[in-house]
Amino acid sequence: MNDQPLIIGAGPTGLAAALFLSRKGIPSRIVDQTAEPAKESRAQVVNPRSLELLAPSGVVETMLAEGHAIHRTRFYEGWEMIAEIELGEAHPLYGMTVLPQARTEALLTEALAQDGVHPERGVALETLQQDEAGVSVTLMHADGQRETTRAPILLGADGAHSRVREALGIAFEGSAFPEPWPLYDLQLNDPLDLESAHVSLVKGGLVFLLGLRPGFWRVFADVPDPLDRLPPGTAQGDIGWHSTFQVSHRLAAREASGRVALAGDAAHIHSPVAARGMNLGIEDAYVFAECAAEALQGQGGRLEDFGRMRRQVHRKVIGRIRALTELARGQPDFVGALRRYLLPGMVKFPPTAHPMLRLLTGLDHEVTLC
Repeated sequence: MNDQPLIIGAGPTGLAAALFLSRKGIPSRIVDQTAEPAKESRAQVVNPRSLELLAPSGVVETMLAEGHAIHRTRFYEGWEMIAEIELGEAHPLYGMTVLPQARTEALLTEALAQDGVHPERGVALETLQQDEAGVSVTLMHADGQRETTRAPILLGADGAHSRVREALGIAFEGSAFPEPWPLYDLQLNDPLDLESAHVSLVKGGLVFLLGLRPGFWRVFADVPDPLDRLPPGTAQGDIGWHSTFQVSHRLAAREASGRVALAGDAAHIHSPVAARGMNLGIEDAYVFAECAAEALQGQGGRLEDFGRMRRQVHRKVIGRIRALTELARGQPDFVGALRRYLLPGMVKFPPTAHPMLRLLTGLDHEVTLC
């Protein structure tokens, strides 16, 4: 049996897990069914918690140099500001850093390469079976060749449609909002500042704007035609990327089974309102590496411990994000009417402002290790 952990999925969660393991002196094998990394970036913000966890790996200095900080979130109605929450002082060293997910993945990949670990692309999981000694898998390579191999432990970091989770027969429990959420990355000559995230409350929903770099912005919304709802004076240019997604809040019924664990979107998905998706996955990866190191030393139950601990965290985080999203999306109409008055109070009243700040920065709980 191969003595290296096997990681299925070379997105930010899988790459971070491989890097955290590598820095413990544990090489891993990481595979991904896609032929090349995604060029588009769903996640755009690395939060203080992720930067704190990644700092010993050596990638954070480059992240900070390439990205730019956002210091606050501003809320508007009719593009008249009604509230703001300052983000900059939540962590003593790190702030909210705008950096496209594609660059985060590239930097993690470069750091792994320095340790001699290289993701294998065009390799898909077909079957998975496990026993007390390890995990047996069949992998399908891009050239049509099948490979059968074994690993002492396996991490499923293969996204919301996880083949690992499916092979384990684990339900993905939760629900989805019915409306489509359009997303645009485009050139804008926008009067808003780059150092803030901007949320405009509109009838029946919200419009979110984030400056990715000067003149280029991320826009998403839960209402049709968000580009018709931009601030007065905004001049639009070329669209770099357009997509539509559906917001779901789902949690795996179990996040570990025997010698297999789930992390990132394979274990949990939620709305992008609090920018926690990629960041929560990086935190999963950090805790997984600690538990996996102990499991490889003969403490086989540590992956089950990982599952129990992370599920408690995920349940709380997803619950808070769902509640915030329900308020922000303004549906039904009475919620839309109330939020105009609730949000300003929430960001000024310490018992609600502090938890909101901690949620947005990823500092709403301690990172408990195995």
